[in-house]
Amino acid sequence: MTTEATLPTTSASPTARQLWGHARGVVVAFVILLAAAIVIAVIRSGAEHGRLDPRSADPNGSRAIEQLLDDNGVTTRVVTTLDEATTAAAPDTTLLIAVPDLLTESQQRRLRTATATSGGRTLLVAPDTPSVGTLAPGVKADPAPSFDSTLAPRCDLPAARRAGTADLGGVRYQVTTRDADTCYPESGLPSLVRLPAAEGGGDTVVIGAPDILYNDRLDEQGNASLALQLLGSRPHLVWYLPSLADDSANGTGDRSFFDLLPSGWLWGTLQLFVAGLIAALWRARRLGPLVPEKLPVAIRASETVEGRARLYRKADARDRAAAALRSTTRTRLAPLVGVPVSRAHAPEALLPALSAHLHGDGQTLHALLFGPPPSDDTALISLTDHLDALEREVRRS
Repeated sequence: MTTEATLPTTSASPTARQLWGHARGVVVAFVILLAAAIVIAVIRSGAEHGRLDPRSADPNGSRAIEQLLDDNGVTTRVVTTLDEATTAAAPDTTLLIAVPDLLTESQQRRLRTATATSGGRTLLVAPDTPSVGTLAPGVKADPAPSFDSTLAPRCDLPAARRAGTADLGGVRYQVTTRDADTCYPESGLPSLVRLPAAEGGGDTVVIGAPDILYNDRLDEQGNASLALQLLGSRPHLVWYLPSLADDSANGTGDRSFFDLLPSGWLWGTLQLFVAGLIAALWRARRLGPLVPEKLPVAIRASETVEGRARLYRKADARDRAAAALRSTTRTRLAPLVGVPVSRAHAPEALLPALSAHLHGDGQTLHALLFGPPPSDDTALISLTDHLDALEREVRRS
């Protein structure tokens, strides 16, 4: 009987090609997702260029209303810093704050202090929870927005009654101040609030949507009429476009990153988390014990062995294939030489019995039954032949 020579061990670590084959699906999906994010960002950045800027002719710009105000004798000046905005507050001035939620808490307090007794009008465009409570005391943003973009005034405010329906559907407000004018309600909550000042004759106007100021929406509904009346009550209009580059934003009381996120993003993230949790629970549910079923087609043992062998070959798992062959051979040989099956895989029990039965060399048997894995497919086939020959010889002896 011949046996295989001692063979070097092979590494079970996956190759670079195998790693790429397993990971390429994830990499391709990530690249597609990244490309889509870049495209969306470019599109959105182009669409938002000049938003609510009275110098911009973009669809979301406000140059049209600035031209109408100029035709009616109202001068418009654009400012981008808090110092300019607070200095401009005066009885003959309307101060429009385009994006109040960009202001930090300290900026909001400074702005409120400057406008509360200025005698002029302050108009806040779609302020939400981060800013409306400070800039308009007694007003609180409702978490649920309006589901209808076009609303009727339903109030006694002269400007709203003359304008009629307008595109003010957006943020809705809860008002606790008794002398406030509340207009354009939906489900009982207004999207336009006018708060008279306690002294000085000024007021603060809160609108829940910027649509009436957009170039492409100005000629719809009563948007132009309402915008002209709200912004043209004083001879001067100061259009404040808050900027994150403003040095006053570095003061104390700055909000965190999460405070700068709109409430809709936070609610959406929470909903996604809940949906993911429900999906995980659904996928992990137990439906009871397994029920054995008969296979619709009987599969021959030779086909199963061939299929498993092909899997081993595809993964270059010669070590696992050799271990399976040796284990099966040891299990079959043990009863033939008087060794319990439970001790078939112990060299100190199996090898002496085999040597006595065959009168052979124990070292050769050890290399055959307990040796290292083969280095290539040829060595694996040779190992199989030697194991078959050993089993046949034991059965004949």
